[in-house]
Amino acid sequence: MIVGSFKPDNLVLAEAGTIKAFIPTEISWQNYRDVFERVNFGRFFLNSIFITGTIVLAGLAVNSLAGYALARLRWRGRDWLLMLVLALMIIPFEAIAVPLFFQMAMIGWRNTYIVQIIPFIANAFSIYLFYTFFIALPKELEEAARVDGASTIRIFWEIIVPVSKPVFASVAILTFLTQWGSFLWPLMVTIDETVRPLPVAIASFQTLPPLQWGDIMAFGVMMVAPILIIFLLFQKWFVQGVAATGTKG
Repeated sequence: MIVGSFKPDNLVLAEAGTIKAFIPTEISWQNYRDVFERVNFGRFFLNSIFITGTIVLAGLAVNSLAGYALARLRWRGRDWLLMLVLALMIIPFEAIAVPLFFQMAMIGWRNTYIVQIIPFIANAFSIYLFYTFFIALPKELEEAARVDGASTIRIFWEIIVPVSKPVFASVAILTFLTQWGSFLWPLMVTIDETVRPLPVAIASFQTLPPLQWGDIMAFGVMMVAPILIIFLLFQKWFVQGVAATGTKG
């Protein structure tokens, strides 16, 4: 796809299915210029950044606190809630998409940013990852802090969070990857291009005449590039987080 995005459309079709499809025989930036000229790519890109970034940041706060409450605090109904979290992990989003759609429509959130953000902040899998990491941490530091008079929330932010960077990075990356490529829900709840993210935009772009495969590949490359950049930047923390949640849980 990367090589094809730099080739004229006639070469993309002529070399399809041959070894030349993987060799940059001719390099041109015209496909990328075409994308920006044919659609408002910048708007779609900023929409994806805002929606995904908000879900990641809000999700880290909400899910980490929920995971910590399940792992460390003792309260009535905790075990039942933990079982509910585990049960929610096996329910596919497609199973609740339609009733959720009608609920959002009744609230009046259709065709907004908020309808693409709020339903995905709390995530059962993220809560479980935080839970498995927090429950394996030694309790001595927390107990010492409690003796000094620290509150639960202060212990969490000043002691737990600093030593939990790997799991925070893992959850952030997994959430980013999932939400950046989200297609079904934005397609269901959005109408205007002003609030639509990249996955819906590229699907619409493929239907615009004339059909230019080089332009589609250029669109795809620019859509995938942030995923590769994020993963490469946080690869170390991601590997550590996955290893920690896998071996300590």
